Amino acid sequence: MKPINIGLLGIGTVGGGTYTVLQRNSEEITRRAGRPLRIIAVVDKNVELARNITKGSCRVTDDAFSVVNDSEIDIVVELIGGYGVARELVMQAIKNGKHVVTANKALLATHGNEIFEAAQEKRVMVGFEAAVAGGIPIIKAVREGLTANRIEWIAGIINGTTNFILSEMRDKGLSFDEVLKEAQRLGYAEADPTFDIEGVDAAHKITLLSSLSFGIPVQFDKAYIEGISRLDAIDIRYAEQLGYRIKLLGITKRTPEGVELRVHPTLIPEKRLIANVEGAMNAVLVQADAVGATLYYGKGAGAEPTASSVIADLVDITRMHTADPENRVPHLAFQPDAMISLPMLPIDEVVTSYYLRLRVADKTGVLADITRILADEKISIDAVIQKEPQEGETQTDLIMLTHRTREKCVNAAISKIESLPVVAGKVTRLRMEELGK
Repeated sequence: MKPINIGLLGIGTVGGGTYTVLQRNSEEITRRAGRPLRIIAVVDKNVELARNITKGSCRVTDDAFSVVNDSEIDIVVELIGGYGVARELVMQAIKNGKHVVTANKALLATHGNEIFEAAQEKRVMVGFEAAVAGGIPIIKAVREGLTANRIEWIAGIINGTTNFILSEMRDKGLSFDEVLKEAQRLGYAEADPTFDIEGVDAAHKITLLSSLSFGIPVQFDKAYIEGISRLDAIDIRYAEQLGYRIKLLGITKRTPEGVELRVHPTLIPEKRLIANVEGAMNAVLVQADAVGATLYYGKGAGAEPTASSVIADLVDITRMHTADPENRVPHLAFQPDAMISLPMLPIDEVVTSYYLRLRVADKTGVLADITRILADEKISIDAVIQKEPQEGETQTDLIMLTHRTREKCVNAAISKIESLPVVAGKVTRLRMEELGK
């Protein structure tokens, strides 16, 4: 049977892994796909590197547009990254009637609506399993495996760099800055780690999962994003003493008031499986009405784990290559004409529980003053711990856990608490999620 011809844009970490796995497992992949998958062109700025990897097995060029305009190519695999030229290449490939596979979560989170609409019009497929959680097949699970369910919420550890940093801070008691340097030395963090540590990467991914879960357009601009760069090691220790772990979570929930879409450090009960995901691993917890909670765990990055997802998309497209486009799985799980618009909740309207840490004067009446303010804002306290002051000190740490309340109420209370003369500095506020029924 005639092979499916592939143009590979970028042969760096993921591109190199894709090429290697496709070559190594070609016989098995052909048996699954029903026809051979053949890379006939590779694009990379470093032509010499590309030639060393491919060893003459295909055409190598630094001209990406020559590949997306090549009439022999059936599927374009975009592994360049970024928003600029990658978008132009993907849109040109779609215009030329080619299917696309991409691992580019930033591109899809910002331009996904435009890309999927163009693909629908040209009756081609866009595969993006590798864009979320690397080798974990979470896109397929949400889009196909859970199709009978009304998905209620998703919470995921979907950035390995931040999970590694948080795991090391907890295990070794080190500061954020110390662990970040170690993560960079080990290759877990980029030289410029901003997208990872400030939560942007996780926000790109949870934005896509939100659309798949609720049948709404991609709306990255509506996401609330808070990273871990300002997280203090002392809060990780206090959380541990209270029976919680702190993880950077991407969270999306459907509520009667609208959809929550947020990324931030979160206290999770240590008894939850997801709280025990350590190192650079990823995990996604999905709560749905029929099946209940399902957990997906694995490597969220790396050459071959991500290549596994890229090739899974290639096989899916190959199987459906000649199928009636009306009978294919929709890009965002729901039929394009059945997508709906739901209000996106601003963070002030989110309802959850909170961890508050205050530096207070060690004197009588302090707790009463603070609890009075919380009561005025209708905030109920779940637990209070007041640490013994160090010898010679007149201040101590006060830690409070609240019951579920609206964020704007907590913000109002914090503002009043910080104005008390017995409170020193700013109140540390972290959100909490039980992640259970």
